[in-house]
Amino acid sequence: MTGASDEVVYPSQYETEVLLKDGSRMRLRPIKRGDVERWLAFISRLSDRTKYLRFHYVPRLGREDAVRYCGVDYRDAFAFVAEVLRERREDIIAIGRYYRLPNKTTAEVAFVIEDPYQGKGIGTKLMEWLANVARDNGITTFEASVLAENEEMMTVFRDYGFHIISHLEEGEYHVSFPIARTGRVVQLEEERERSSTLASLTPLLAPRSVAVIGASRQPGTIGQLIFECIMESGFSGVVYPVNPNAESVRSVKAYASVLDVPGDIDLAVVVVSARLVAGVVDECGRKKVRSVIVISDGFRESGGEGVVREAELRYIALGHGMRLVGPNCMGVINTHPAVSMNASFSPYYPKHGNIAFLSQSGAMGLAILDYVNNIEMGVSSFLSVGNRADVSSNDLLQYWEQDPATKVILLYLESFGNPRKFARLARQVSMSKPIVAVKSGSTAAGSRAAASHTGALATSEVASEALFRQAGIIKVDTMAGLFDVASLLSAQAAPKGRRVAILTNGGGPGVLAADACENSGLVLPQFSPETTSKMASIIKRVTSFNNPLDVTAGATQEEFSGVLKVLAKDDDFDAVIVITIPATTVPASVMENAIKQAAPAFKRSEKPLLACLMGRESASRKLATDHTTIPCYDFPEDAVSALAKAAKYGEWLRRPKGTIPRIRVRQRAAQKIVDSALTRTIERPLWLAPGEIEKLLDCYGIRVAGVAVAKTPEQAVAASRKLGFPVVVKLASDTISHKSDVGGVILDVRSEKEVRAAFKDIKDRLTKIGREKEMAGVTVQRMVKGGVETIVGVTQDPLFGPLIMFGLGGIYAELLKDVSIRLHPLTDLDAKELINSIKMAGLFRGFRGAPVSDTKSLEDLLLRISALVEDIPQIAEMDLNPVKVMPQGEGYWVVDARILLR
Repeated sequence: MTGASDEVVYPSQYETEVLLKDGSRMRLRPIKRGDVERWLAFISRLSDRTKYLRFHYVPRLGREDAVRYCGVDYRDAFAFVAEVLRERREDIIAIGRYYRLPNKTTAEVAFVIEDPYQGKGIGTKLMEWLANVARDNGITTFEASVLAENEEMMTVFRDYGFHIISHLEEGEYHVSFPIARTGRVVQLEEERERSSTLASLTPLLAPRSVAVIGASRQPGTIGQLIFECIMESGFSGVVYPVNPNAESVRSVKAYASVLDVPGDIDLAVVVVSARLVAGVVDECGRKKVRSVIVISDGFRESGGEGVVREAELRYIALGHGMRLVGPNCMGVINTHPAVSMNASFSPYYPKHGNIAFLSQSGAMGLAILDYVNNIEMGVSSFLSVGNRADVSSNDLLQYWEQDPATKVILLYLESFGNPRKFARLARQVSMSKPIVAVKSGSTAAGSRAAASHTGALATSEVASEALFRQAGIIKVDTMAGLFDVASLLSAQAAPKGRRVAILTNGGGPGVLAADACENSGLVLPQFSPETTSKMASIIKRVTSFNNPLDVTAGATQEEFSGVLKVLAKDDDFDAVIVITIPATTVPASVMENAIKQAAPAFKRSEKPLLACLMGRESASRKLATDHTTIPCYDFPEDAVSALAKAAKYGEWLRRPKGTIPRIRVRQRAAQKIVDSALTRTIERPLWLAPGEIEKLLDCYGIRVAGVAVAKTPEQAVAASRKLGFPVVVKLASDTISHKSDVGGVILDVRSEKEVRAAFKDIKDRLTKIGREKEMAGVTVQRMVKGGVETIVGVTQDPLFGPLIMFGLGGIYAELLKDVSIRLHPLTDLDAKELINSIKMAGLFRGFRGAPVSDTKSLEDLLLRISALVEDIPQIAEMDLNPVKVMPQGEGYWVVDARILLR
């Protein structure tokens, strides 16, 4: 066994929180040398049978053993402990460890779990995290020896998803399995995660009993309002008011402490002073309450002492395995008839519907619920998550994905907690349920301080846009837009295309709708002769059947309904927008009845029908029949905007998923180049030298125009002879990023004389501005003529991780800002879309007689860059600018490259 030394650094990055299969939370962390007393206490609590199954005999273990087991080097020997909180004391209740075997790539694993905690899935979680660490440390295979009677341990191994090889010998299984994250392993890990999340949030969103700690009889207090809201909503379970100063609240017996409540409690709503919250939540944990909502403010949002309070609150909730909403939130609502719970201080309790809503802002939450009530929109559940000390949008996406009462998910976001996990979950959920999001804080005063074009262009807002696009999230800019899209997708499916027919009884609104369609990327095909003939037989006085179709204010219910039914069956259209204006001769109710009458035909054809009822008195966002709901809008532009966003979502659903191709690379050689660069200097961050960049990119098959570094004019001449004229002479400097800004790039140099002159010119220009000491020489490169100049770049976002950028390049890259961003890793489809998504993509298709560009080679370049970023995490920023895309069949050339390491 490898012992620990004073140089061993505790790997805090592996501290984590996990959800068990019963929904409880638990903290896992690497074992420490200071855990000796906890380890001894843990071993002392194990039954003889548990010790026997772990050690294959019943050992008598002492302090010397504890020191040995707690002393690991975190590489060849590693152990995780699982902890719970008992009387404000952290106790170890499970340990999983591995020891590297002599062949270096294999490790032996072992697990032991305290008796009361067995069967909760702790062993599976320890296995997951041990495998994560082992892979990081170069271990590829686990082995174990398991007694034949230890069926629970064998089940953990067999069910995890790894390919198990085992044989039984003298009552003992010898087990071996590779720990690669295969598709099956990933699938099963995600399935367990979804199942655990559902189990953890059910007591929060569908509790059988609720305690309101701080329930008050004093009118106007939050404690009084929350208790009243729960009672008024008709909650189906039991409610316990907790107030040490009251015998009852609203005629319900009150209790001095949650510990005095006689029954089990699924959910506690805490409405007490911030300084009392930690003690109250600890009592909830001792009571075995499963989930807590902390309404109280005075935590992280207030800074200073509040930050400390929130950390303590989170620590206590986690230690007791409870899920926590808040603090500083307005609560939770579930309108399902089997629950009927308004555990919030919102006086607005929406009717039951199929739209779930999450708000990061309590104030916005109140306004939203008021608005929802006014427009008579149904809600399945609503959560205000506040400071997100625990429960966040990531948890709720998984819950709502599995919630049969939810069809559409709405999000009001101010920030992301874990964007990479959010992107993964949202992409998965969007395949079955649309997610519509409005994100505030999208107008940052400026881009990040960055040393590269990519870093400057890839702002957090651009990264958010990329996340939404790749995950299939429907992004809207306004709250009104959020509900416009929700009204459509909660009632009807996304359209199968962008072809729209517009029917109206007033010409002006039809023109407005047509203009909005064109601006939104929707198409208005003209009616076919067959369709025109059918409509002409229904409505005689119209002589011109154009799209939009104005049937005039005199249209009858039968005529209006008849034309709609024709359009419902017409395969030339993917959606229909019907617009009515108040007419003096025809009551509004007649037009509404005509739309309702035609609605079943649209349901049969699975074609969206949207209504714009201008001048309508009702604020309701829908027309309902027995079997169909038609979303309604006040103005044509609102209907068109909602339809356009739904159409884009429909396209995302139909697109292929794409794959991450396997690319032959020289990863070890690339890592050696980076490691060597990082050891030659202590400077951080570090720009790679031109020669290092060329070798690194070559390891990944990336074509770089030949380059040589010259410190003197003579070396520059020699390099030019070797490369062949014409050449480009560029400034070589570790500190000057944009060489052209200081006159550091001289093109089309055709002779040795011109090379010497170029070297001198660059040096003279730097001398004039007092920066001659920053010149390390020049680089000489073969001149690449022709092609379209593009930029390919990478930057590491602190939240989103690696961002990959593509756009028009050259010296005007930051001025034009014609770029697009995707989150790493890229699929083959992402690479293709990245190229086609910039405004000037038409240049690649041959503009005004120019040759068609070799975009296939560009796609290959982007995928290789993605692979490079995956393998070399030290890359902080990268600019390949310009990358010259040559005519079809001629590939590309990276003309200039800069790579920053951290």
